[in-house]
Amino acid sequence: MQENNKDNKGGNNKKIFISILVFALISTFLMNLLTASYAIRSMREVEYSKFLEMIESKAVKKVEILSDKLVIYADPQKIENNENISKISNSDEITLYTGNVGDPELYETLKENNIIFYRPIEYNSPFFDFIMSWIIPVLFIYLIFMLFMHFAGKKMGGGIMGVGKSNAKVYMQKETGVSFKDVAGQEEAKESLQEIIDFLHNPEKYREIGAKQPKGALLVGPPGTGKTLLAKAVAGEANVTFLSISGSDFVEMFVGVGASRVRDLFKQASSNSPCIIFIDEIDAIGKKRDSSLNGNDEREQTLNQLLSEMDGFDSSKAIVILAATNRPEVLDKALLRPGRFDRRIIVEKPDLKGREDILKVHAKNVKLNDDVNFNTIALATSGATGADLANMVNEAALMAVRMKRTEVCQADLMEAVEIIIAGKEKKDRILSDKEKKIVSYHEVGHALATALQKNTQPVQKITIVPRTMGSLGYTMQMPEEEHYLMTKDEMLEQITVLLAGRSAEEIIFSTATTGAANDIQRATEMARNMVLQYGMSEHFDMMGLSDMENRYLDGKAVLNCGELTAAKIDEEVLDIIKRCHKKAESILLENKEALEKISEFLYKEENITGEQFMKILDEVKNK
Repeated sequence: MQENNKDNKGGNNKKIFISILVFALISTFLMNLLTASYAIRSMREVEYSKFLEMIESKAVKKVEILSDKLVIYADPQKIENNENISKISNSDEITLYTGNVGDPELYETLKENNIIFYRPIEYNSPFFDFIMSWIIPVLFIYLIFMLFMHFAGKKMGGGIMGVGKSNAKVYMQKETGVSFKDVAGQEEAKESLQEIIDFLHNPEKYREIGAKQPKGALLVGPPGTGKTLLAKAVAGEANVTFLSISGSDFVEMFVGVGASRVRDLFKQASSNSPCIIFIDEIDAIGKKRDSSLNGNDEREQTLNQLLSEMDGFDSSKAIVILAATNRPEVLDKALLRPGRFDRRIIVEKPDLKGREDILKVHAKNVKLNDDVNFNTIALATSGATGADLANMVNEAALMAVRMKRTEVCQADLMEAVEIIIAGKEKKDRILSDKEKKIVSYHEVGHALATALQKNTQPVQKITIVPRTMGSLGYTMQMPEEEHYLMTKDEMLEQITVLLAGRSAEEIIFSTATTGAANDIQRATEMARNMVLQYGMSEHFDMMGLSDMENRYLDGKAVLNCGELTAAKIDEEVLDIIKRCHKKAESILLENKEALEKISEFLYKEENITGEQFMKILDEVKNK
């Protein structure tokens, strides 16, 4: 590596020297041109006929005869009928020039008038003319091109003439500062990667049994689950050279640059084996190839080179390729076949134990109060990624500082969960009394539908304090245990809970407001998924009616049925919504007294805990 750096420095110094030399030559040439141009512009041009008149009037003192012009040294006071010329100088002599028209009688005329004339020696030669006409302009164009490549190369990380070089960051041994101890909640992924690391360190014990080293592993999962963190942990654990590069770094404006960078990357890896190559966001160059007019030839050329290099390098050189993506469905099949990326390591959102472990990892440098219970926080953050949990711990620490506390307590962590979910409290938004009452009944409607059904999660908190993400209030639920499956009854009851807020508005105020927009959207999406994906439809039975795109991003469902079927799907979804709406109205009408009493309490206090809510509900029911 050091020898390569010396060679690169030597080459760069030579190029800089050549560029400076060319710049000096061109500068000299341009200065000569400017000097000659200035000398000509400092003289006044006159017509040839005027020159003859000046000879007759004895105004001309001497004449310098050049190949293309005559330089005239004249007395301005003797020049007749030209006030402009006589006024340009107060001296005894003025320099003018006129074109050399090849007058055969010029010499005789000058002799007759006793005018001094001479022809200066011109040192022009064909070789000099060739240099001035061809060599200097070519060098000038070369200099412009070198400067352009220099600045373009800087933007692309290659320097002068280094556009096609790899931009990979090189980490030697444990320079990343991350190890597997810093990664929690991904035990299966760590186990798979640990085996690859062991293969790099002890290849003999695998070869003895006949096992081959996997060439590559693809890390797949939603954003924020720790794919890049796992790659950095591999760098920390491997004690080998670790080359890290993003997929977008291969694709540039110049054709062939991406393929050149792929070649340079693998050449760099071969010279530093054992080595691990990590390509982040590989979908930037690994998308499926097609023959459409909208295809990207440069990207496909880069992908072809990557496929060729992955096939070409010898596994005995101990080079392993890691790549990360959250869109595996768009990758080219040739990239995913055995022999290239032999393993697909799924990095999913963590489960309950995983979330608890992640919270502990991120809180190891945070001063915590004795009342902190990570299990409770983990239960409240179902579906959160590792990045979300890290953000929550940091928000809790910031809140403790704002409150002038020296330790983070459980209340700080719970408030941080609410900030990530709904945003910060918007203290400058003051609701009118009418709006405040509507929001109170709306949120209590959700809470009652939750408490009075069997398959729902307990209420943790009800608030009508507006939040920065747009909510005027919300009802927070706390699961008692982790769930990986939802039954049809649970989904129907959850839809009923979502629609109970609007139902409370209709029962108490006999109207509807815009506050239920998000509830309606979520309820409709859940009902549609029941029909399209989960086979919970009475009409379609277990027929699959959609495919999922971008599973690890938005998970959007795309219909794979005809128009008539799509219309029946809408009817089925509407039927589910109507049934759940009626059920929500029925629950609230039967418990109208509890709805009014809890809503009045919430209107006054603005926040209710789950214990307070259940206490008031039990008091009303036990009358």
